[in-house]
Amino acid sequence: VQLQAFGGGSVQAGGSLRLSCAASGRTFSVYAVGWFRQYPGEEREFVAAISQSGGVTYYADFVKGRFTIFRDNAKNTVYLQMISLKPEDTAEYYCAAHFSGTSNIYYTRALDYDYWGQGTQVTVSS
Repeated sequence: VQLQAFGGGSVQAGGSLRLSCAASGRTFSVYAVGWFRQYPGEEREFVAAISQSGGVTYYADFVKGRFTIFRDNAKNTVYLQMISLKPEDTAEYYCAAHFSGTSNIYYTRALDYDYWGQGTQVTVSS
């Protein structure tokens, strides 16, 4: 499966953005999906994950209540809705997919994911 992440941009603190992760090549509904972010020179860190069915989600503590991950399998797309953005949310954001035979499993470790999209930059100014 090929992934394409888009929707990043520049916003002021308190603003909102919606990132999209569009998949092609295989049926997306069999993949659990995660969003990660990366600061320059640092490892990618987990942001949010969703099971292949969309029925189970999980968030890093620093985004709980501000970010929402959801998916539309009919459109082969997973979204990350981000509100109340903070300058510390500035990073390159990546989506990743893991082929999952279980509908309600999510993954939080980067090494669990087999496929990665290119990053999309999010910049939040104070």
